[in-house]
Amino acid sequence: MAKQFETLNEKLANFISKQHIFFTASATADSRINVSPREIGAFRVVDESCVLYLDRTGSGNETSAHLLADGRLTIMFCAFSGAPNILRLYGKGEVIGWHEDEFKALIDQHFDGEVPLGARKIVRLSIDLVQTSCGYGVPLFDHQGERPSLINWAENKGPEGIKAYWQEKNLESMDGLPTGLEIPAD
Repeated sequence: MAKQFETLNEKLANFISKQHIFFTASATADSRINVSPREIGAFRVVDESCVLYLDRTGSGNETSAHLLADGRLTIMFCAFSGAPNILRLYGKGEVIGWHEDEFKALIDQHFDGEVPLGARKIVRLSIDLVQTSCGYGVPLFDHQGERPSLINWAENKGPEGIKAYWQEKNLESMDGLPTGLEIPAD
């Protein structure tokens, strides 16, 4: 039932465009495995072998730490409506921090030049394998919309509160690995 591809094709990119959520999975040889749900509005297909997503402040920063230490990243999409399907993108991930020149260029090119409050990085995946599988075990769910919680949280914290939160919660992974997050001086 599983099919493998070297790159994304138009049909698979179209499947991605119809999803409302994706999941990232990362780890190092010695760390805990991290799996995180993400909202699809942050995701972009760059081309057949590259995707990226805008990462916003969360309770931890495990993916960044794992990518700095190891680089392996898997992104998964599940069809919660329509025909059953699971799509996984495997490859090498890298973090582009808000302080890097490339961050602004990618924001301008893929996110209409807008950086939401609390955005801390862009994660880019260079795909080395694409795999689909049946998805028969994925339940059906109705999408009701995005939660406003993350936006509200960031607005309530404000820029200074977010910097303080980064300092407290986002500089190391739960396993003590550095995340590489830069905190603005101003």
